[in-house]
Amino acid sequence: MMKRSVTLMMLTAAALASAGCSRIKANQGYLIDETLFTSILPGTDNRESVSRTLGRPTFAAQFDNGSWYYVSRLTGQYAFVAPKTLGQQILIVSFDAEGNVSKVERRRMEKIARINPVDDKTPTLGKSEGFFETLFGNVGAVGAAGGPLGGQPDGRDGPR
Repeated sequence: MMKRSVTLMMLTAAALASAGCSRIKANQGYLIDETLFTSILPGTDNRESVSRTLGRPTFAAQFDNGSWYYVSRLTGQYAFVAPKTLGQQILIVSFDAEGNVSKVERRRMEKIARINPVDDKTPTLGKSEGFFETLFGNVGAVGAAGGPLGGQPDGRDGPR
């Protein structure tokens, strides 16, 4: 009887420990409805009808207001590990000058850029100060620039 309860406790502990190693999946961004997306037709729809059908875009083109982007991403991660992208879709609705739909397209994982930032410090121009210099650098500097009037003859501080 004792051996059976110890075995049961060990199996329960192993099951709980392995549950922490399962992959957590998460959908981020726009949830794509295929029926709604395929109903957008170039030459037929405009900005207002696209907004009513698909909703607000994830983001819009910054310079020409010619495209709306709907981004959907599926990520997965194991416990204590950075999430990785498992799938991505970008729906792009392009508009002409009158605001009518000119093109509808879909892009997938081929547009993901892999970026490996460097953790080193970026060099800057200017004076390099230490901790104590930064902390006590202004001691005694109050009024050193010409007194309370800022050194200007008419009492103004700054250009005329």
